[in-house]
Amino acid sequence: MASIRAMRWWQFYILPGIRAFYRDTRSGELTLLFAALFLAVAAVTSVSLLADRVQQALDNRSAQMHGGDLVVRSDRPFSDATLKQAETLGLDRSLAVSMSSMASSDEAMRLVSLRAVDTNYPLKGSIDIQGPEGDVITLQNGPINGEAWVDPQLATLLNLNIGDVLALGESEFLVAGLIAHEPDRSVQFINFAPRVLIALDDLPATGLVGPGSRVHYRLSLAGPSAAVERFQHWLEPRLERSQSFVLPGSESPEIERTLKRAENFLMLVSLLTVVVAAVAVALAARHFNRRHQVGVAIMRCLGASQRQCSGLFLTEFFLLALGAATLGTVLAFAVQSVLVSVAAALLDVSLPAASWRPIIYGFLTAFVLLAGFAYPPLAQLRHISPAVVLRRQVKRVLRGQALSYLPGLLIFYLFTLALADDWRSGGVVLLGFIVSLGVFALLSLGLLQILASLRKRLAQHPHWRLVLAGLLRRRGLAVLQLSALATGLLVLLLLVVTRTDLLDGWRATIPDSAPNTFLINIQADQRDGVRDFLDQAGLQVPEAAPMVRARIARINQQEIKSDDYSDDRARGLIEREFNLSYLNQLPQSNEITHGRWLNPDKNEVSLEAGVAKTLGLGLGDEIRFEVAGQAVDVTVTSLREVKWDSFDVNFFAVLTEKALASAPATYITSFYLPPDKQELTNSLLKKFPNLTVFDVAALISQVRSLLSQAIQGVQLLFLFTLSAATVVLITAFLATRQERIHEVAILRVLGARSMQLRQGLIFELTLLGVFAGLFAAGAAWLIASALAYYVFEFRLAFSLTVWVLGPLAGVVCSWLAGWLALKGVLSTAPLAILREVA
Repeated sequence: MASIRAMRWWQFYILPGIRAFYRDTRSGELTLLFAALFLAVAAVTSVSLLADRVQQALDNRSAQMHGGDLVVRSDRPFSDATLKQAETLGLDRSLAVSMSSMASSDEAMRLVSLRAVDTNYPLKGSIDIQGPEGDVITLQNGPINGEAWVDPQLATLLNLNIGDVLALGESEFLVAGLIAHEPDRSVQFINFAPRVLIALDDLPATGLVGPGSRVHYRLSLAGPSAAVERFQHWLEPRLERSQSFVLPGSESPEIERTLKRAENFLMLVSLLTVVVAAVAVALAARHFNRRHQVGVAIMRCLGASQRQCSGLFLTEFFLLALGAATLGTVLAFAVQSVLVSVAAALLDVSLPAASWRPIIYGFLTAFVLLAGFAYPPLAQLRHISPAVVLRRQVKRVLRGQALSYLPGLLIFYLFTLALADDWRSGGVVLLGFIVSLGVFALLSLGLLQILASLRKRLAQHPHWRLVLAGLLRRRGLAVLQLSALATGLLVLLLLVVTRTDLLDGWRATIPDSAPNTFLINIQADQRDGVRDFLDQAGLQVPEAAPMVRARIARINQQEIKSDDYSDDRARGLIEREFNLSYLNQLPQSNEITHGRWLNPDKNEVSLEAGVAKTLGLGLGDEIRFEVAGQAVDVTVTSLREVKWDSFDVNFFAVLTEKALASAPATYITSFYLPPDKQELTNSLLKKFPNLTVFDVAALISQVRSLLSQAIQGVQLLFLFTLSAATVVLITAFLATRQERIHEVAILRVLGARSMQLRQGLIFELTLLGVFAGLFAAGAAWLIASALAYYVFEFRLAFSLTVWVLGPLAGVVCSWLAGWLALKGVLSTAPLAILREVA
């Protein structure tokens, strides 16, 4: 029975579909649809392949700044089982131990941040060490036994030179170099003591590790992503209370923000390409629909059922999708291999091999686009009545076609979410295009209505009346042309805006004058002296902000402890001390998202939104801080979004001055220190030896380097997406070529001269191009503004570029379409043309 059913499927559905596919391929009927689908797959797969490799390169760059693909923190030594599991999975590992300690020279003592590293350090990246001659050496290993590398600031404070002796606990070390760049230190942003690096084997001899010592252990791991994930899944249920994972960017909000923006831009490129492909496939499918209406009607006359027609087209579509996906993927590999060589040179990195995910996305693209945008108009063919042939009428089957797109749009939206892995980017782009299409159609209808009233006033210009009459006679086609052209231009203009304004806005988030130096531990009686010193040096330094150390004791009248929270970050926030501050005005790099700013006459607090979410706090909640043994009760009145990558002085919690008036405070400030004034910090420390100078120039350099690489990668990907958008414009007019040929043939029969037809068509296409360009410019500006504000988190400055470029690009594209429509038509006899299109 099953074999009989299979034979029936083969005989009545699959075999006719194969024959139809072969016949339509040879006759060229599938050329337009296949080309649109083929280019869609090639575009999406090429962009996805390159985006995947660029993203992996960015992740590797982030891992270098982070110290490994995965890092585990602990307040206790790691068990042998943990280290053995990492070894079993083939992961490279590096162990580091850090603590605060006193270091001394012959002249002075100083609190330092001591870090002992093993022979595998640094696991990712490299460390730069300044030698005795001032030359900087890039190394792939840590210090050897008996030697120490020190922060230049510590060398100034203790009057140390390379070759001197530094005492740590019960041991002495030879100062072998100054730390110019430590790859993974920057993720800890503010470290209150200068760094000293020694070998891990030398740590026991110092006698610094013992009962009661506050020692922090850090296990860095690197290897294949699958092995890293397996280790993480293995360790997660075995984590002790003092242990936690540290993922790239999680310790550094400014780096995390930059990485997120880079990911969003790469996602945007893929989303734009997919939307472009959808428009191209939809237009090609419409052309295929109109070309096959008579053929299906004849099949129905010969006894074919609707089910047989559906089976035939499903088989044909499956073969079409499979062939386009296969050839498109092959082309994608060839294209991305060329782009990769250029990208590797621009990004100054070697790009890793791509994963299988882009290939899967490529094949899914073919089937999703056919199901969502090609099948609805083609499925209507099975409803063609045999009367179409008997009455010699070609009926446009449009009834219910709009609703048939809804399931496909839902599938397409889910696919874009999977491609982007971000609902905001996918939602803004896809919703923006859907709304734009609807608005374009309404605007086109309104424009045609205005032209209809204008036509009556053009009695002295018969050729203009003829053009307007043609537009109004095929009103539906004119709306389709305007909407399709505006949609294609929308993509082009959105690429222009994204390529220039969005990228410039992103780059401007870290200006050249961003603060690169922090002064910490300024005492109250030193504020004026420090400021005068910096003013005399010609530096612009903002007012120092007070900083108060405190712990959270109560929330809403309830005592809290770390065990009340399951989230590792929440437990850490409860266990450690907060850096509180009190300010009269909201900092420029902060924005209130909920609530209002502080009332100076009350005990209130404004919280950073991320910390509030982690601790489950909201407006109106009451918090008790313990400050130097005293209780300070405050009420949450606002939540703030903090732009950490501004490198200004920012705090998780800002209170009113009234709440912290009696609390002991030190002060902190940040400013930009030009490269030619780096020696100023040595003079400042000699005058104020208690200060801690934290140089974040290396961190800013890393963030800028990461940002620059991401921008280069995005610009490179836009070139391919731009090509795909151009295909949409060509497809839009090729899909309407037969209607234009038929109209020109009729006018030629009625005596119209070639010059009149050419002038009329140029006027028509110019009119279409100008208005389509204006429609697209408005939509591109709105979508780009929404992307800038909701996804990339900055405001887009107004620019006239898109409004000038829109109409110009529209006219150029319209003229190109006119050339395609007129090519070979005006020189052909009208009777031959009418027989060809009949």
